[in-house]
Amino acid sequence: MSSVAVLTQESFAEHRSGLAQQQVKVTALNSEEENDPPTYKEAFPPLPEKAPCLEAAQEPAGPWSKIRPIKASVITQVFHVPLEERKYKDMNQFGEGEQAKICLDIMQKTGAHLELSLAKDQGLSIMVSGKLEAVMKARKEIVARLQTQASATVAIPKEHHRFVIGKNGEKLQDLELKTATKIQIPRPDDPSNQIKITGTKEGIEKARHEILLISAEQDKRAVERLDVEKVYHPFIAGPYNKLVSELMQDTGTRINIPPPSVNKTEIVFTGEKEQLAQAVARVKKIYEEKANSFTVSSVSAPSWLHRFIIGKKGQNLAKITQQMPKVHIEFTEGEDKITLEGPTEDVNVAQEQIEVMVKDLINRMDYAEINVDHKFHRHLIGKNGANINRIKDLYKVSVRIPPDNEKSNLIRIEGDPQGVQQAKKELLELASRMENERTKDLIIEQKFHRTIIGQKGERIREIREKFPEVIINFPDPAHKSDIVQLRGPKNEVEKCTKYMQKMVADLVENSFSISVPIFKQFHKNIIGKGGANIKKIREESNTKIDLPAENSNSETIVITGKRANCEAARHRILAIQKELANITEVEVSIPSKLHNSLIGAKGRFIRSIMEECGGVHIHFPTEGSGSDTVTIRGPAQDVEKAKKQLLHLAEEKQTKSYTVDLRAKPEYHKFLIGKGGGNIRKVRDNTGARIIFPTSEDKDQELITIMGTEEAVKEAQKELEALIKNLDNVVEDSMVVDPKHHRHFVIRRGQVLREIADEYGGVMVSFPRSGTQSDKVTLKGAKDCVEAAKKRIQEIIEDLEAQVTIECTIPQKFHRSIMGPKGSRIQQITRDYGVQIKFPDREENPAPVAEPVVQENGEEGGEGKDGKDADPSSPKKCDIIIISGRREKCEAAKEALQALVPVTIEVEVPFDLHRYIIGQKGSGIRKMMDEFEVNIQVPAPELQSDIITITGLATNLDRAKAGLLERVKELQAEQEDRALRSFKLTVTVDPKYHPKIIGRKGAVITQIRTEHEVNIQFPDKDDESQAQDQITITGYEKNAEAARDAIMKIVGELEQMVSEDVTLDHRVHARIIGARGKAIRKIMDEFKVDIRFPQSGAPDPNCVTVTGLPENVEEAIDHILNLEEEYLADVVDNEAMQVYMKPSSHEESKAPSKGFVVRDAPWATVNNEKAPDMSSSEDFPSFGAQVAPKTLPWGPKR
Repeated sequence: MSSVAVLTQESFAEHRSGLAQQQVKVTALNSEEENDPPTYKEAFPPLPEKAPCLEAAQEPAGPWSKIRPIKASVITQVFHVPLEERKYKDMNQFGEGEQAKICLDIMQKTGAHLELSLAKDQGLSIMVSGKLEAVMKARKEIVARLQTQASATVAIPKEHHRFVIGKNGEKLQDLELKTATKIQIPRPDDPSNQIKITGTKEGIEKARHEILLISAEQDKRAVERLDVEKVYHPFIAGPYNKLVSELMQDTGTRINIPPPSVNKTEIVFTGEKEQLAQAVARVKKIYEEKANSFTVSSVSAPSWLHRFIIGKKGQNLAKITQQMPKVHIEFTEGEDKITLEGPTEDVNVAQEQIEVMVKDLINRMDYAEINVDHKFHRHLIGKNGANINRIKDLYKVSVRIPPDNEKSNLIRIEGDPQGVQQAKKELLELASRMENERTKDLIIEQKFHRTIIGQKGERIREIREKFPEVIINFPDPAHKSDIVQLRGPKNEVEKCTKYMQKMVADLVENSFSISVPIFKQFHKNIIGKGGANIKKIREESNTKIDLPAENSNSETIVITGKRANCEAARHRILAIQKELANITEVEVSIPSKLHNSLIGAKGRFIRSIMEECGGVHIHFPTEGSGSDTVTIRGPAQDVEKAKKQLLHLAEEKQTKSYTVDLRAKPEYHKFLIGKGGGNIRKVRDNTGARIIFPTSEDKDQELITIMGTEEAVKEAQKELEALIKNLDNVVEDSMVVDPKHHRHFVIRRGQVLREIADEYGGVMVSFPRSGTQSDKVTLKGAKDCVEAAKKRIQEIIEDLEAQVTIECTIPQKFHRSIMGPKGSRIQQITRDYGVQIKFPDREENPAPVAEPVVQENGEEGGEGKDGKDADPSSPKKCDIIIISGRREKCEAAKEALQALVPVTIEVEVPFDLHRYIIGQKGSGIRKMMDEFEVNIQVPAPELQSDIITITGLATNLDRAKAGLLERVKELQAEQEDRALRSFKLTVTVDPKYHPKIIGRKGAVITQIRTEHEVNIQFPDKDDESQAQDQITITGYEKNAEAARDAIMKIVGELEQMVSEDVTLDHRVHARIIGARGKAIRKIMDEFKVDIRFPQSGAPDPNCVTVTGLPENVEEAIDHILNLEEEYLADVVDNEAMQVYMKPSSHEESKAPSKGFVVRDAPWATVNNEKAPDMSSSEDFPSFGAQVAPKTLPWGPKR
């Protein structure tokens, strides 16, 4: 009988879709094959079978149940090493160091796999995987090498030792492996019966127990085993095993209680039968007593609530244990129960209390677990736990974040249900924000870091305020790193990067630096009064200008900023110097090969020329430039002198140069040089040699260098050596000086004497002590120096004797301004004229001028008074300044002082301009006062006065007045300009045209505003009180009208515009629009039209609207129709190609199918077996789908 089986096409969809196209065609054409389906064996041929398998195949299914599961060859054991027994306790080195090396060594030796983890109690958990033998060996190694070792001894009869060792020592080895200990049994010839056990405390107890059991079994006396629950063992043993020891002593029986670490409940008794029975009875009695009074109970509580039940530092639990000290409460990590042990009554009370506590906590507590990538955990925690502590405090929850070494993503939140949800939400938001974060390293030269940070972090604070979501980290200055790290949201980091790169580019551009040598005496002029000049140059040139300190010998001013700005500032500074002095600049050509020798070691030679020629500046080109041009700048006469000397020296260097070094004490140098360089010039003129003395910066202060031709140098050397020899010849001499002049020499801590000593080779001048009437002055030093010093002292005495004192009357109120800042002006006059100036003491409470002082003096009849005192025109004592010195110099100094007296003038300025003259926070008036070196007083606003007073030196008043009037003119012009600029014009424009006038992103209106310099205001859409068709233009009348015309022109064009609809096949719309609308924008810009495409779901998807001027609209429509024709041809071609393409499996599946048909299938035979159910996942499983498990004869799979 022939039968067929049908399988639906869906079951073979994958098979059919994989067929080659040609095969499909053949199958379709071959109708005969369809009418005659293949047999089951033809479609599914059976696999070839071997002979032995045939027998097995004939066996019934029953024998399968006899198959036993194969035991796994790999086992896993976990060992725990308590903290106190750990050999290596360094917490910082977990996973590294000696401990890790030992683990690797054990793994290599034994072939077992080790995993270490640190428990909460800092104990060590070690998981060992591998074959049983490897695991046992590894365990022994771990105990020996990672755990601290202890030792104990156990005594058993000598004859039992061999049973402990076993055949070939196998028993002993097995025992050592099981207990991870080292067991040492005494040799047979050793009379000792003590067996030594070395290992961990736990291992020793196990080994001892096993050895005693072996001994007990071998003992010929009676042995009894009593099964007692483990919990009662401590009560039988007693504290420190005292009870069991007493029992053994009383009965003479050996009682072996298994240690706590061994999971056995059996207690072994060994001894004489009667005594053994007594011992067993007593143990049973202890057990029964305790069993009746002792209970073990448990309370069900989720493990996450355990720490809340325990409370902070165990407070909650302490309350229970204090009430019931005999109750032992045990919490097991990971288990949802709490175990209670103790007297029955106490346990019941404690259980009740804990159950109430658990119920309360479950009602008011909740927890949530969230998954956050562990790399974000430290950011969630924040610096010093700032973020996580804030969340904990805010929501009153506990957040448990796993430590870094666990690499776990799970964060647990526990607490009030509402707080838990809020904390969960915030943490997830933070995590999602961090996932969007990126970190970027920015390379910025370290020298710019301080500038970017700014003084007291001002600039970096501005950047952080601008980009609040970006974290900016600068490297430690000590690390010399250029990497600045930015972290935050991707877009913000990119913006911040661009901003900082621009800032760095500006810094690089602004970090150009040039040095300008300026004569020291002109520095104060460049600075100006109160720094006015230098401030003005800095502001106008936008540069940083650094001047050397007053006490510094440097003349170089350093300018930093943009190159062009630095050059401008340099030009202005040089112009000030040129204006103040007759400064010229000369260029000299000297071969570059001679430059180094002319400059000399550390610039000594060239510095000596500059000093000798009045401090001119000589600038050599940079080394390697190849330039021969040397620049000399300074006063014309000095420049010429320096030029001659430089050329002469260069000529000498080219012909032949000879150099000799001499040594002389530094105190002799000034004397050798002479006053104004007179002595040394004399030697130079006589010999033609150049003599160079060391500067204060040189290390060797005794070295004097002579340069020139050999003959000239030797002659100069001879003269100088003679002078030095004379100076070394110390003599003592004396002279007479009138005691009235002594004070002049010793005042100001002997300043005059110090100057004489410096100038004349360190000569010592000793004046007699004050109080003695001696006129003898002693001088000690080199003979020539002493003579020169005597001559100088005589000159000073002559000046003192010719000295006069004159009075200069200047009102006291002007004294401070005459003195100048820190007395600088008065010190300058004292130096310039060689005089002494004494100001009177200040009068604290001057008497009013109106008081009739004259009458009172008149009444006394002038007794004891001079007639001058009565004269009202006579000057006050506090106004008189005393000047001492030579008469002609005193007079000149008096004139100089009077020239410094400030004068006051009044200038009339309209009151309404006063506030503009003062400026914002007084900046305007302060700038004028600094510029003209005067004081400008503006009357108070309540006075409504037009008079402004200017006080200052007469020379500055005219300039200040002119400057003030000039400023008034500027302000009046500005007022007029403001009035003209405030002209308003209103234009009426239909609101529908407003968007077109504004343009895209305001482009059109911005152009009109900029082009015509006007302000254009559109009506507020939300303000109904405003006319919506009114546009207001503000500016100059002419400009406002021009802007109006521009707007009206746009309106006119808009009114002329037309809209036309054109039908475009929707299939070409995407091509015409282009990527991101680029193509359509190009068309709209080219034809000056607006093109709108229909939105999805529009009634007519082919309708496109074109708006613009009529001629432009027509041209644009023609253009897009041409494009449609071109693109439509491509679309038609593509559609034609699709016809020949292979249809998708989805389309195929829609066609009706008979399925796959076979004949003579097993389910269609005479046995009438049921055909397979094609909907069943068991008969026809699909890949990757879960299948319902079958019940197997050997039990479920493991």
